Amino acid sequence: MKRALFLIPLLLFIGLAGYLGFGLTRDARILPSTLIDKPAPDFDLPPLLPGGQGLKTADLGGQVSLVNVFASWCVPCRAEHPIWAKVTKDERLPIYGINWKDKRPQAQAWLEQLGNPYARVGFDPDNKAGIEWGVYGAPETYVVDRNGRVRFKYVGPVFEETLKNTILPLVRKLREES
Repeated sequence: MKRALFLIPLLLFIGLAGYLGFGLTRDARILPSTLIDKPAPDFDLPPLLPGGQGLKTADLGGQVSLVNVFASWCVPCRAEHPIWAKVTKDERLPIYGINWKDKRPQAQAWLEQLGNPYARVGFDPDNKAGIEWGVYGAPETYVVDRNGRVRFKYVGPVFEETLKNTILPLVRKLREES
């Protein structure tokens, strides 16, 4: 009986180590989203840029597109920004921006300095749309199909590898679907 009591801590340790070890195999940038395969949330954001167009749910239908959540204070957003300029040019893929929890003058200056790859940019300083989209933090990128359904969510900066191996293949597949 005493031997069995000595085995309990060992078994608990093995169980805990297995559980934690499994967690290390998961990609932390792929977070579950209740939006996957559901219509994009209902939102209507004012434009960030003077004379520009805001962003609303109705803008996301009719073609496969990306929605990128960004902010001027976000260092990873700055790191991924050149990717969006390239995607807009090379892939002719519309990217819609949600400027999230930012100050308008800083966000406008940021886009003026780095360039504006977005077809439309909505301004969400109070996180109203961010809550609807389930935003954890900037940057986040969503792939939306031609029917306005969210098909993929990526948390963190998108770099060349993720773009080529994950996002663009999905975009091509969705474009081929009727």
